[in-house]
Amino acid sequence: MADKKSKILVVDDEQDITEFLSYNLEKEGYQVETASNGVEAVDKARQFLPDLILLDVMMPGMDGVETCERLRSKEETQHTLIAFLTARSEDYSQIAGFEAGGDDYITKPIKPKVLLSRIKALLKRQNVPLPVEEKGKGQLQLGDILIDMDRYTIYKGKEELIMPKKEFELLLLLCSKPGKVFTRDEIFRMVWDDNVIVGDRTIDVHIRKLREKIGDHYIKTIKGVGYKFAD
Repeated sequence: MADKKSKILVVDDEQDITEFLSYNLEKEGYQVETASNGVEAVDKARQFLPDLILLDVMMPGMDGVETCERLRSKEETQHTLIAFLTARSEDYSQIAGFEAGGDDYITKPIKPKVLLSRIKALLKRQNVPLPVEEKGKGQLQLGDILIDMDRYTIYKGKEELIMPKKEFELLLLLCSKPGKVFTRDEIFRMVWDDNVIVGDRTIDVHIRKLREKIGDHYIKTIKGVGYKFAD
């Protein structure tokens, strides 16, 4: 059974889907709330403070991608895990979701066993600290980049940077060993976990977003291998 404190918000405009997911999640011990649209999802998330949000992509009005962006702009949900639910498998849809700050993609029709396995993997990764050589007082300073691990915030100079959870974890991993080349397989394993299935371009999207925020010169691409934080 799941930890009773694990809370999940299910967002879908189709009532039969929210009922189906709620039933299976509650049976596993999760606390579940539902929302039928993006506006309601943002309001409920700020009140319910879920550990994970299952968010449908195709919704009338404010779709899942825009809803995700709204959630990431709120302090209460800035680092909440978000997994998109979609019947679409197009690459561009996944890229849009990851750029908005999504952590994973789950394709409909949803099989309960697969869903529960993915959720457990996501929640497990949420509580596993990434390796850092010198934590000091919960901070890591590299050039003008300061990572405050206790507050889950990043500063470039005096500017606080807003980053979704996976961008933060990816940057923290690269900064944990400046100059070390992390292979794509290592990054997938340490940031997304072996049990979480994501698209091949997921890392590329997150690297591009990081470069936009901290500057191109910090993260180097080693062709055919992976990435490193410039030493």
